[in-house]
Amino acid sequence: MVDFARVARSFGAPQTVLSDGALDYAALHAWSVARRDRFWQAVWQYSGVIADIGADDRYPGTAGIGLDRMAPPDAEHGPRWFPGTRLNFAENLLRFSDAHPALVSWTERGPLRSLTYEELGREVARVAAALRLHGVVAGDRVAGWMPNIPETVIAMLGAASLGAVWSSCSPDFGVSAVEDRFGQIEPRVLFIADGYLNRGTVHDCMARAREIVERIPAIERVVVVPHRARVAPDDAPARAAELPRGVLWDDFLGPPAGPDFLRLPFDHPVYIMYSSGTTGLPKCMVHGAGGTLLQHQKEHLLHTDLRRDDCLFYFTTCGWMMWNWLVSALAVGATVALYDGSPMAPAVDILWQLAERERITVFGTSAKYLALAEKAAVAPATTRDLSALRMILSTGSPLAAHSFDYVYAHIKPDVHLASISGGTDIISCFVLGNPAAPVWRGEMQAAGLGMALEIRDESGAVMTTGPGELVCSHPFPSMPTRFWNDPGSALYRAAYFERFPGVWRHGDWIEHTVHDGWIILGRSDATLNPGGIRIGTAEIYRQVEQLDEVVESIAVAQETSEGPGDVRIVLFVRLREPLVLNDGLRQRIRQRVREHASPHHVPSLIVQVPDIPRTISGKISEIAVRDVIHGRNPTNVDALANPEALAFFRDHPELGQ
Repeated sequence: MVDFARVARSFGAPQTVLSDGALDYAALHAWSVARRDRFWQAVWQYSGVIADIGADDRYPGTAGIGLDRMAPPDAEHGPRWFPGTRLNFAENLLRFSDAHPALVSWTERGPLRSLTYEELGREVARVAAALRLHGVVAGDRVAGWMPNIPETVIAMLGAASLGAVWSSCSPDFGVSAVEDRFGQIEPRVLFIADGYLNRGTVHDCMARAREIVERIPAIERVVVVPHRARVAPDDAPARAAELPRGVLWDDFLGPPAGPDFLRLPFDHPVYIMYSSGTTGLPKCMVHGAGGTLLQHQKEHLLHTDLRRDDCLFYFTTCGWMMWNWLVSALAVGATVALYDGSPMAPAVDILWQLAERERITVFGTSAKYLALAEKAAVAPATTRDLSALRMILSTGSPLAAHSFDYVYAHIKPDVHLASISGGTDIISCFVLGNPAAPVWRGEMQAAGLGMALEIRDESGAVMTTGPGELVCSHPFPSMPTRFWNDPGSALYRAAYFERFPGVWRHGDWIEHTVHDGWIILGRSDATLNPGGIRIGTAEIYRQVEQLDEVVESIAVAQETSEGPGDVRIVLFVRLREPLVLNDGLRQRIRQRVREHASPHHVPSLIVQVPDIPRTISGKISEIAVRDVIHGRNPTNVDALANPEALAFFRDHPELGQ
């Protein structure tokens, strides 16, 4: 277990952080925020960042300038971290070059391949040589429309070693969704897989790939990776040749070469990430190499207690920021486990088969997966050897209290369960685990070190009790360096700083607990306000989805004819097949919500639907449903993984006033 007391001493934290030699985490957190210059410098030293740091060969110098002003980093007086230092993101992730396992890869069909750190470094060097031969230089964009397989990691690291900027979408993104993203950033090189596996079926990508290339003329080269699960891989060369400017992966790679890492300024971009696109064209968030590395090192080493002998798994696609977070664990020297396919096919416990076989020590997933596994009665505690497992991470949406019960009863009774939350915006977490502290049912354990969290009311005043807006009052290194094509940072300011000037408004509705933990109650733009009382949707979902009949639910506020601002709560439920919603189940739902939340949370109307719309990253889209039931067209249907689900909400006969 990470020794926070020793860490605090090595960081130079004041003696008040330690009480009789024991750590006071709240005091350490307060110091990390108040002395953020010293704290982030200490993280740098603790994690052993590889960089050119000028005249002083031990310290990176002044931690930053403008650290007292919350503003876009490219703005005048905006925060700048570690000026004068130069580093390379890939070099830090590939600091090991030995026979220790770096990547293990699975599909629904079982183990796919594995790579040692030595093999990974060699493959990355070959990709870098090929990109360099093509003329790719620092600042150019390289993109991947790829499943979660080793070639995706190799391509990203190859691009990063040259200082090129990587951006990725998973192959289940449709053509328009890919164009909305990559079309804005204009990548010179696009890596694609010719197919991907899901629920036992290999889905062919080549027809959509051709359309993508035709729509984005900036793409000069398309590198095709044959998916190893395809039945007839021998036709891969011919298929690659059919694409405009297409070339097969093996034919693209350069000759074996040694590593060659270009060191660039701390804030040189490494990733471009995207907002969900549910309220317009996706925003392109540019993340700096240094800030991403430093934040991920802090979260891996301190909040996850990740070590070289660990094996870290996170169920994610390459279109979700948790993929970027997962891959950064290479900097620790741990083994990273990848998975391509459905989390519950061909067997409902396929991920636990992976955990048993690969001796996973840290298992990451979504709250939705844990809820579905509970409904499916998946019980790996009695069917799998999970003796290596010591931590489970959950994110994507708030983890309900009953899911805590499920994990400890049916997965592993002595595991450390950490519900974490942050976002693509910061490519990291605001609240997450503390391996040295107890886990409280239904709560996120701690604010991240160095993250100045506050709760504010609608007027912007700081709150000490009650739920409110999650804000961050001081800069942190993993803030986006800028938005792409955003002169003057107008979009950046509008996204985070306009509602409460001078602080970062994240858009989550949150409350602080008596255990110094946190509970996220939903997105603040999706909160419900019946009778003037503001309610987080997650509070309703926690109760409704404990009923065995309910698979998942979504709640929105519908305007009524009673007058301006008057709304009622409408709850939509997806039930186990072949169940049909009846008055008895409606009554049980209302009773549970009334007793375990409050009378204000009780929905006025409960409607059964066959499916619930969600974004491509897997989050339910309350805003899209709210627009549809009010007769408005959702701004960007292409951001949804299942836009056809909206048809069930449009003009539904039960929604009449």
